[in-house]
Amino acid sequence: MKLTDKKIRRTRCFFITLAVICITPLCERGRLLSGASSNEDYFSGKDLVCAIDLGDDMLNAHGLETGFTYELLNRFAQENNCSVSVVAGRRKNVNYLDSLKAGKIDLLVMHHEDFETSDGLNISYKVDECSAWAVGDKDLNAIRQINGWLSYFTETEEFAQIEAKYHKAYNPIKRAEKGVRTHTVSPYDHLFRKYAKDLGWDWRMLAAVVYQESKFSINSRSHRGASGLMQVMPRTGETYDVHNLLDPEQNLYAGTRHLKRLQKMYTGKGMSQDEIVKFTLAAYNAGEGRIKDCRSFAASQNIDNNSWSEIVKIIPLMREESILEEPSVKLGKFQGYETIAYVDNIMEIYSAICTICPEK
Repeated sequence: MKLTDKKIRRTRCFFITLAVICITPLCERGRLLSGASSNEDYFSGKDLVCAIDLGDDMLNAHGLETGFTYELLNRFAQENNCSVSVVAGRRKNVNYLDSLKAGKIDLLVMHHEDFETSDGLNISYKVDECSAWAVGDKDLNAIRQINGWLSYFTETEEFAQIEAKYHKAYNPIKRAEKGVRTHTVSPYDHLFRKYAKDLGWDWRMLAAVVYQESKFSINSRSHRGASGLMQVMPRTGETYDVHNLLDPEQNLYAGTRHLKRLQKMYTGKGMSQDEIVKFTLAAYNAGEGRIKDCRSFAASQNIDNNSWSEIVKIIPLMREESILEEPSVKLGKFQGYETIAYVDNIMEIYSAICTICPEK
């Protein structure tokens, strides 16, 4: 028996409706996995606390991952109308996975494999073939928006440039030995140029100091608590009203302000500019009091205390017990090995940087 046109249309509508009902949940699941979100303003106006736990960049085979992630998180915040406060790993007795699950932080970045044994999280796509971002297991809108943004931004030329900037070896000595010639010394050259001007330094000298201090790693931390690009102590940062030493620019601001204060101690003393720089570096490493002792002792021995090389010659005497009887010495014995090596290393690094980057 033939169906009438009306019955055919009804039957067709029935199957179309049924198909829509069945397919819609699958589409929504696909939207979740792909990152598309029905709430593109989920992060708008929020203040996110983010942790980066990618290990020590100074020993990292993947390059300057923490610096890369820090820039990426700030770009995410900018484009999603929110703000981020970022802390880096390597804090004693802190388990960031537990902190994320407890809601103490909003977002955690780790190597993808480090998330594999952890449940109760929503984990993003791999960002750079090794790291991933995670939020709590109830934050479905959050992971949707994160995945949506990552799937878009990681395909852009801008992302490729940022990734290339951090995922390379920047050792100046090895680059000079290989005959490299470049205009790029680090990911932070623009900041070195900016803050070296205030010191009256060649920006490449400031780059040499930062490489000696941190190998251009923003998450480097000493056993004494100094941290960041210039290994600034928290109390030194506070002196210059800087509280986020992970931030590259804030760290450089505090470090160069401190260098400028030290430099003023040697300006107008009859020193050449090269000697002023060397004494400033020595004081940055050992402390101004130690270098003052060295210069006072040298003067008491009729030795030129405006010459760093002459100071180096008398430092062995600063290690002797007899130095404790010297009225010109206020802080006692000074070994000085580290400080001598520190100044020598920076001069060597500076020479290498001038070789690979001959133009100021």
